[in-house]
Amino acid sequence: MASLTITSTRGDTKTVEGTAGLSVMEIIRKAGFDDLQALCGGSCACATCHVHVHPDDFARVGPANEDEDDLLDSSNERTPTSRLSCQIPFGPALDGLRVTVAKEG
Repeated sequence: MASLTITSTRGDTKTVEGTAGLSVMEIIRKAGFDDLQALCGGSCACATCHVHVHPDDFARVGPANEDEDDLLDSSNERTPTSRLSCQIPFGPALDGLRVTVAKEG
């Protein structure tokens, strides 16, 4: 299994084992990070699963697609490494990925 390091909006950090085939959003929710709302359940219809990918890891994740990019435009917390975690499929190539849950609101 590959690991994912998650930092909450409060600054709490936890490294978890991620399951290949799940989205980063699903792994974050299963790890108990309730500050990631994920209201649409992963259908790329909102931006409540917004995360900031660590800059050193962003090339492995890659940029947002057009629909995701449009949703991220609605966030005041958008950065150059913003992604919707529901749109990041997790697998061995992302072992060690670091993300921070975006502060929304």
